[in-house]
Amino acid sequence: MRYCLVSTNHLADALWFKDTDDYRVGMNLVAVVSCALGIPVLAFILMSNHVHFVLLCDRAKAELFITAFKKQYGRYYRLKYGTKELLRRNKVDIQELDPSDDSVEWAIAYTVMNSVAANLCISPGAYAWGTGNSYFQCPPAKGKRLDSLSGRARKRLLHSKADLPGGFLVSDNGYILPESYVRVRLVESRFRTPKRMIFYLSNSSKARQRLQTADEMIPAFSDQSIASVLPDLCRSLFGAGKASALSEPQLSELFRQVRFRFSANIGQIARTTGFPPETVTRLLDTYK
Repeated sequence: MRYCLVSTNHLADALWFKDTDDYRVGMNLVAVVSCALGIPVLAFILMSNHVHFVLLCDRAKAELFITAFKKQYGRYYRLKYGTKELLRRNKVDIQELDPSDDSVEWAIAYTVMNSVAANLCISPGAYAWGTGNSYFQCPPAKGKRLDSLSGRARKRLLHSKADLPGGFLVSDNGYILPESYVRVRLVESRFRTPKRMIFYLSNSSKARQRLQTADEMIPAFSDQSIASVLPDLCRSLFGAGKASALSEPQLSELFRQVRFRFSANIGQIARTTGFPPETVTRLLDTYK
């Protein structure tokens, strides 16, 4: 068997997922693409500005998977936000994993710990948009069967005409539960026990990143929380509905307000406002 870790580059001045609906669509399209291509998923996570997948396939099929996912989600994104080429330009890194050692275990731990490293939750199981809560579950996940929905409702849910198995379970949050199609048992067989999985999670590079920066961390707001209030903030401060309509001095003040109100760093300000990090830094330094 062959395994691959697929990662997209972090978008510096934009977001893959701007709100909860975007995440729901992304979650459902993982199921659609996996079933359509017959490529098994072992783990994945959808972060605000990048994604990771651990797949049971070779490099060629991994590239096929991420290309299809970006294409389908990009179509939805373009129709909703009018943005072209954003995800097509987003570069991808594919690493082949050696199944004879514990590379697969480390890749899975790295993937699901992204949310913890980003200070979004205390454990991977608390993050909804991925497989952090899919392994060693007791009791097993519950949801509504996909075939209990009408054809029209399934199409709305999946943003696709794909014919997924009727036994797939839909969560209360409106997405296909990863346990319906992710190779959970294979992952559990590699880790063998929950205790051993916790070891890998606790010692992954993402866990070390969290510990190394712990002194700098304070309770943070998610990218989506900041992005959702930016129009109101622009209107209240400047009488404009979007950041792109502001002058440079006004942008500098907006960046300063976002940093002060949300404890945001340069990267988060750039992602949520849509300006390059270099522009954010320059304007914060120029208009003091």
